[in-house]
Amino acid sequence: MRAPLRMPGHWFDELATGGGSMEAVGFLAQGERSRRLLLIGELLSRLEERPTLLGPADLGAVWETVEQAEERRPGCAEELLLSPEVGSWLAHTLRRLHGVSVGPPLWVDTGHLAAVALVAALRSGTDADLVVPAREGAIPLPTLGLARLPGIPLLGFQPVHARVREGELRLTATVPGTGATALTLRPLTAAQSAVWWPTHRLPVRQGGPEVALDDTDPYRDLDRPIPPRRLTPRELATWQRLFAEAVTLLDPGPASAGGSGAPPESGDSGPGTLRPEEIRRIVPWPGRLPNGPVEGLSASTADAFGSMVVAEPPNGAALAETMVHEFQHSKLGALLHLFVMLDDDRTEEHYAPWRPDPRHLPGLLHGAYAFVGVAGFWRDRIGDRAADPLDLAPFRFALRRIQTRTVLRTLATRAALTGPGRRLVAGLTRTVDGWLREPVDGQAVARARAAAAGHRAEWRLRHLRCADEERAGLAAAVRSGTPLPPTRPTRLVPAAERTHWRDVRGALYLRPDAATDPAADAAPGQADIWLVHGEAASAREAYREQAAATPGDPHLLAGWLLAHTALHPGHRRLLARPERFAAAVEGEGPEVWERAAHRLASPGSPV
Repeated sequence: MRAPLRMPGHWFDELATGGGSMEAVGFLAQGERSRRLLLIGELLSRLEERPTLLGPADLGAVWETVEQAEERRPGCAEELLLSPEVGSWLAHTLRRLHGVSVGPPLWVDTGHLAAVALVAALRSGTDADLVVPAREGAIPLPTLGLARLPGIPLLGFQPVHARVREGELRLTATVPGTGATALTLRPLTAAQSAVWWPTHRLPVRQGGPEVALDDTDPYRDLDRPIPPRRLTPRELATWQRLFAEAVTLLDPGPASAGGSGAPPESGDSGPGTLRPEEIRRIVPWPGRLPNGPVEGLSASTADAFGSMVVAEPPNGAALAETMVHEFQHSKLGALLHLFVMLDDDRTEEHYAPWRPDPRHLPGLLHGAYAFVGVAGFWRDRIGDRAADPLDLAPFRFALRRIQTRTVLRTLATRAALTGPGRRLVAGLTRTVDGWLREPVDGQAVARARAAAAGHRAEWRLRHLRCADEERAGLAAAVRSGTPLPPTRPTRLVPAAERTHWRDVRGALYLRPDAATDPAADAAPGQADIWLVHGEAASAREAYREQAAATPGDPHLLAGWLLAHTALHPGHRRLLARPERFAAAVEGEGPEVWERAAHRLASPGSPV
């Protein structure tokens, strides 16, 4: 019987800063190992109780294959079970068995265990005779690639017989008369062909570890199985180039050591640093989004430690930042498997500065941990023109430290944190508070503060409304001069009334002098350009004129408030609760906005 896992306190504190030594991250991997073995045990128990769940596969033969592989080559099967490919499949299949997820016929998901066993046999050099599921004639082999039966493709989901002898795999359709012919290959060494798509590999350093670039595994997305989408040669070359650039930024050690190829030394790693070999898998974003382009998007799941889904980035620095961001999610996900951090009903009502929608408190915790890493990444690149040729690192660092501190304040005051949760939030807060005392280029800080204020103001205008009594009182105070009503708790705009929006002003604050395409989706208007360039009076007038034609537009109202408070710094209290201003001028034309602003910002008015 194994002893319970006990994390040394100093490792937890290292991770609570947002960073973590190799030893601390290694402990997280050890925790993931224990969790994965427990989940495998649960799956086997369920399959033993109901063998029919496996369809034509035989559980005894499948698991005997795994045991023989582990006996022949100790650690081989366990390493496979700990891979992101198996982690994603295992979690999805257990959700299927619990009735909280959907997918192909259940025997296809459960029968993927036979494909895992096949790979174990191939890696260990043992024999196997198993039945595996084929999807449209394709048989996925986790961590290795995708085999495709030649001939007339099998339709839908079909069982296929798989035979392994001395590293050679033979696949044969079990249903006669399909037109699919048998396939024989050596998956460990076979080159890419029409019938074999090996998993792409991205080398971290010459002769060292590699990261999988996975475009075939059916369980490579966040939950539901998806079909393969093979990268074109040009796309593959782009990913190889971007990854090499990202590794150079993240892992400069071997280059400075004369190219020895030696791994970096153990030791503390601060927030924003990443040992590239800790990444296990990158999945190119497999589809499109209904609300716009996927550029800059990424995601990960706690079911697959060290794995991430990433849209093709514009450059190596963007990929390096994304790798840091998503590995932060992996670290926190592993911590949350070991410690309960907070008690929350997952109501999506809180402000997250990096998202257009309200979030629940666990999402805020994940965001704070991820963006501490992002802030640290850009902090380390201030002044490094090779990594940051446009000198954007000061702004990015300044913006992320402001935004992350806002969220940490929300967690500290609104979340029901456990002991470990308080320790984590306190550690992150110490990191960010230390950064807030560091000098950064003044213009970059000013733009970052303006961008943060603009996003928050527009978010509140889009998602929050004053209570009905407060709205009526505010309107009356502006129209007839009655006393302003006291503030009351706001309420969320119903989800059905919300629309997707993009923070176009935030992108403009990042690069005020970048050329803009007026025809682009959600391109900034002239008022936005004037505001970002400090021409507040012109911006305010332009927002007012546009609002006359499109009353109630949150973007225009937020822009007007930002321009007005730039002209009247004493009125900045309006930005704390812009929804009160929106309620006061609701139904009125923009000609009353300035009078309303002076009324609401007067001394003694409620905030």
